[in-house]
Amino acid sequence: MVDYLGIEDLLTDEERMIRDLAREFTDKEVIPLITEWFRSEVFPRHLVKRLADLEFLGADLPDDARPAVSPVAFGLLLRELERGDSAIRTIVGVQSMGMFILANFGSESQRARWYRQFATGDRVFCFAMTEPDHGSDPASMKTKAARTRGGYVLNGTKLWITHGSIADVAIVWAKLDGQICGFLVEKGTPGFHATDVKGMLSLRASVTSELSFQDCEVPEGNLLPRTAGLRSALSCLTEARYGIAWGAVGAAQACCEAALEYAKSRTQFGRPIGSFQLVQEKLVSMVSELTKAQLLCYRLGRLKEAGKLTPAQAALAKRDNVRMAIGVARAARELLGANGLVDEYHVMRHLANLEAVYTLDGTDHIQTLFVGRDITGVSALA
Repeated sequence: MVDYLGIEDLLTDEERMIRDLAREFTDKEVIPLITEWFRSEVFPRHLVKRLADLEFLGADLPDDARPAVSPVAFGLLLRELERGDSAIRTIVGVQSMGMFILANFGSESQRARWYRQFATGDRVFCFAMTEPDHGSDPASMKTKAARTRGGYVLNGTKLWITHGSIADVAIVWAKLDGQICGFLVEKGTPGFHATDVKGMLSLRASVTSELSFQDCEVPEGNLLPRTAGLRSALSCLTEARYGIAWGAVGAAQACCEAALEYAKSRTQFGRPIGSFQLVQEKLVSMVSELTKAQLLCYRLGRLKEAGKLTPAQAALAKRDNVRMAIGVARAARELLGANGLVDEYHVMRHLANLEAVYTLDGTDHIQTLFVGRDITGVSALA
């Protein structure tokens, strides 16, 4: 594994143990099969339960059933999962977000009903905020909730929702009396329909869906009582961006290591291509960028552990680490030549996935403007 500055020395024994557990899982249960899943657009549903058995789902959240791991440990396990594939890291990321939402915005009865079911993988969750016409501008969402006798009725459409059609419960963000609130909508609720997005060239081992709500009635107890305005939804995205920053390092690491191995074994003009100056320059640049991203993640994790992580810092990390990963993947593809186009080497699969990661949970432009607002005090969003 590429660890040029010895970040390993900064980790605790527990963090190393969790990292190694996730690494072993990825090497044995993901990498040997991921190419076929990606080719066939198969979501490995069985891994939800397997990841739960490893206690990876919501691992960084306090739970009566087990202690929480450190944010760095959680980041490391996400890094190792994305070294296999972004879709696998997403399983843990999405389920963990559901647990985060219940812990922070749910009622006691909601937590009692759903929290452990998300943690054990018995129920799958999805986060429904993005709409066909409102991605980067969630404040303008059109999905609305209206009060009825005994509950609420939802109308609207959500798009690009990870796990949407397989989720047992969706947390849907809608405007209630002009204020954005979260609602728990169970699969099978009349008026709730989910269809998968077809033709995806990225995240093919995942499920991406459109959700529609037509006079969809939900009980009064399904309103998340502590959601109040857009700030609640955006706090969930900060959690997601933290995980993406770590995951991007895993994808980049896989590509960098593939390029290093190839450069040492591929012979041209009677010598390994790794002995040529232009190839070494590429490899050094890849290792350099990867090392900076590893350091950024480590610092981010320690800030989160201390309760000091800000949304803008998470946005900065998501922006820079995904950019880095795409650059490393493209350089690796170029270095492998035509072999880089073949899925046997995994590089193009990671590059394709990273193109989606570049956009989801806030585009690169949006992350830039979040950080710009933070450092200048002036918003360029409106």
